[in-house]
Amino acid sequence: MTTAPHTPSTAPRTRFAGLDGLRAVAVTSVVVYHLFPGTIFAGGFVGVDVFFVISGFLITSLLLREHRATGRVSLADFWRRRARRLLPALALVVTVCATAAWMVGGDVLVRLGAQVVGAFTFSYNWIAVAGGTGYFSAATPELFRNFWSLAVEEQFYLVWPLVLPLFLLIRRTWARIAATVVLAAASAVWMGMLVGSGDDLTRAYFGTDSHAFGILLGIALAFAVPPLRHRLATRAVPTWARSGSVGGATTVAGVAALLGVLVVASLPAGDTTTTFPGALLAGSVCAAVAILAGVWPGSRFGRALDIAPLRWVGERSYGIYLWHWPLLVLLLAAFEGTGPDAGVPGGIGLLALALTLSLAELSHRVVESPVRRFGFRGTLGRFGASLRARAAHRIPALAGLAAGAVLLAGTGAALAAAPAVSSGQAAVEAGAAALAAETATPSPAPAESTAAPTPGQTPGAVPTPSPTPVSGEEIVAVGDSVMLASAPSLLAEFPGIVVDAAESRSAWAGPGILRTLADEGRLRPVVVVGLGTNGPVDRETLEEMVEITGPDRRLVLVNAYAPRDWISGVNDTLRGFAATHAGVSVADWSGAITPHTDLLAGDHIHPGRRGGDVYAEAVAAGIERAEYERAVRRYGEELRAFREEHSDGPPMVPR
Repeated sequence: MTTAPHTPSTAPRTRFAGLDGLRAVAVTSVVVYHLFPGTIFAGGFVGVDVFFVISGFLITSLLLREHRATGRVSLADFWRRRARRLLPALALVVTVCATAAWMVGGDVLVRLGAQVVGAFTFSYNWIAVAGGTGYFSAATPELFRNFWSLAVEEQFYLVWPLVLPLFLLIRRTWARIAATVVLAAASAVWMGMLVGSGDDLTRAYFGTDSHAFGILLGIALAFAVPPLRHRLATRAVPTWARSGSVGGATTVAGVAALLGVLVVASLPAGDTTTTFPGALLAGSVCAAVAILAGVWPGSRFGRALDIAPLRWVGERSYGIYLWHWPLLVLLLAAFEGTGPDAGVPGGIGLLALALTLSLAELSHRVVESPVRRFGFRGTLGRFGASLRARAAHRIPALAGLAAGAVLLAGTGAALAAAPAVSSGQAAVEAGAAALAAETATPSPAPAESTAAPTPGQTPGAVPTPSPTPVSGEEIVAVGDSVMLASAPSLLAEFPGIVVDAAESRSAWAGPGILRTLADEGRLRPVVVVGLGTNGPVDRETLEEMVEITGPDRRLVLVNAYAPRDWISGVNDTLRGFAATHAGVSVADWSGAITPHTDLLAGDHIHPGRRGGDVYAEAVAAGIERAEYERAVRRYGEELRAFREEHSDGPPMVPR
């Protein structure tokens, strides 16, 4: 049956106590996790799984209710209702935020076209998986990254009404529940297998197959609740099951389950099966218990959970979830020049929260509610009538028409301007290309370290400290993507240098790389190591590097610059280590680039060509410092030898 224009939808409606309150808890945990990281909800992403359980329960309950009432399920009506519920807010968020991204520019536009396609085809999660999860995929602030979970739910909305009749062929309710629970367990096990085998965590988390257990638990609950409510209504259960004590017990169970969700949301996440699927499954089970407690006849838990503030948030939870992440990405890009992975200042988080609540309310009133009430054609008809009304009543409609035109134009401009890769990735790819071109030409044989007298020093004369210039043929450099982006400048500054740099390297990779170079006879007199960007550095790893390079080589450690919380610790460790180890010095890349951060890419980590020149100059200064310190040590040794040689004669004073 098609709803006529200008008439409210006649879709089957039901309201379960507590669901809006539970939605509010779920969206609050997700929003706090993103906008105020490191606070009370360190694992707040579990709120997404709470949404999954609610969706599985509510959608299946509506479909079962329609089937009981009419003996069939109208797919067209179901999908039309879903489209009315989901598409208006989604289209508004995409066009507004894409237009704002075009105005901000930079890395927020990266892969925007693929993101928009994923949003409107309900496939964002799989497009994200197909796009890869390499170093730059993780660091690039995707504008609509949070849409992955909407894609999972929307795929459920498309497929589940087609599959439900197969479950209805199972006559026994307990068998339907058991089959669904088995599928949920299989999904959770599959996620655990993907994570445990070392496969990509994004594949395990974003995959519909590996993250369907929450939805399936909600489906199982939807199969269980109607027979239970029917038995209670017809007194087909023992008296004790309908007593007030059971109602009190369900309230206690509901409160305990809600606390369980909050506890799971407060636990810090790991990258092991303890979190994926452990914590997610625990949160899903708690959500299912909370729903059951809320819908249990006579339970006070559901009514208590639907207090006015929670119900307000719950009714707007879809819009709040849609808006909060794109707004955060845009604000950070506009005011900080970074992405969420670099941290969220408190002021930015509060501003994003205020804008999220305001825009969610505006969207709820002006866009979502009219379409849900009157349908797409009915809403367009009312809008057309407003345009034909008297002049005073046409102003809001004309303003809306103009705003729509601006948003469509802005979205088109953003899609046209969207770069294929981030500025950081472009800088690193340029460095990799320069290295590839360099390796195509045979490099000179490495120079041997020598202890010959300092040039210009006459044998028998009093020694003086004099650093020896270092050429590129004497240097081998090992580093991460920052060094890789700086490779063109290093090659220009030190002709003949060997640069071994790659993405995602941490300091723990250093000893292995240096040992390989040593075994292959490619470890030169001066060894430059820049591996502090991607994680902490410990003294044991540095000691290994010193042992491998040996006493006859100079080890230059390049410190780090990045908007990451471990960087200051890395630089302190390198500074303290160099101060206590002869033959080790620090190249101060952090101090050199701090006044010139405009020379970095949009991620505030990787240098462009001019930033690479600063990197090369910092390395040159570090090498010069190492050579000076070596010359001073050699001067001390030669002075002691000179004094011993002339100990019988008159004292000599060095000049």
